[in-house]
Amino acid sequence: MGTTHTYDVVIIGAGPAGMCAALYAGRSMLKAIVLERGTPGGELLNTELVEDYPGFERVLGYELAEKFETHAKKFGAEFRNGVHVTSVRKREDGQFDAETSEGDVYRSPAVIVTAGGTPVKLGIPGELEHAGKGVSYCAICDGAFFKKQTIAVVGGGDAATEEADFLTRYADKVYLIHRRDTLRSSKILQARLFENPKVELIWDSVVDAIEADGNGLVNNLKLRNVRTGEERDLAATGIFIFVGFRPNTGIIVDHARHDEMGYLITDDKMETSIPGLFAAGDLRSQLTRQVTTAVGDATTAAIAVEKYLKGLADGEKVPEIIGTGGYSA
Repeated sequence: MGTTHTYDVVIIGAGPAGMCAALYAGRSMLKAIVLERGTPGGELLNTELVEDYPGFERVLGYELAEKFETHAKKFGAEFRNGVHVTSVRKREDGQFDAETSEGDVYRSPAVIVTAGGTPVKLGIPGELEHAGKGVSYCAICDGAFFKKQTIAVVGGGDAATEEADFLTRYADKVYLIHRRDTLRSSKILQARLFENPKVELIWDSVVDAIEADGNGLVNNLKLRNVRTGEERDLAATGIFIFVGFRPNTGIIVDHARHDEMGYLITDDKMETSIPGLFAAGDLRSQLTRQVTTAVGDATTAAIAVEKYLKGLADGEKVPEIIGTGGYSA
């Protein structure tokens, strides 16, 4: 049997959203803990340079992550790293239990879930080895690093189509590689893409390997036509992969309202349909997923948690769980 630990608020995930929530919870004098299965930083640790965070013209991803963590700890937030949360459930007494694979339970009247999401990987040689050195899953984050270069985008849905078009702002040439002979994206996005002279589509093809030069920078893609089996090289200095993104919401036991892709739907306080359960960052249904939006969500969530806890202390009645049906946009 593990140990039960009690807190005012449990924050799950130590990406930018989680660390910002911890900062504001600490400033509100709440007893807060951040549970992180790896090392604090989230997707910042997979980003070499950040150039779009206000106040930092250029900052290394891991350096910004360290600054977030140090700032949160300054205000008393506690971090537990290497902790894998397996489930979050609401008890009959209104408290939440965050259970871990080690058997420990972290109990609190409010939880902020900032567990983010995971880009779907191709699972090919060179993908993980060259992440951040030509392999990317975020056009807005990394597109500016590929000015006047030749790059490739993999995928056939809305994200791949839209981001391929977006990347032509920087690159001289963008190849869109899709394993089928038609795109799955909306017609308006396809029309815009087909009209872009910088884009060339490579149909019925997959990337089998990503190769790099002596410095570890991507310089070649190994392609294979799935119909003919023909193999070819494609010279490219970058590859952007958009074959799916999965929000890490599977740990929530009770049904929370979500959109058709599984992202949590919140109100303007970042509260989900489960009273006391808040969400911030990449697992929340929203237009864009950036460091700036993550910390904005987290600021709101942490302040809302303070008010929620005050309401409980003042004897306010907590509503029942809302929306136990299917997804709702």
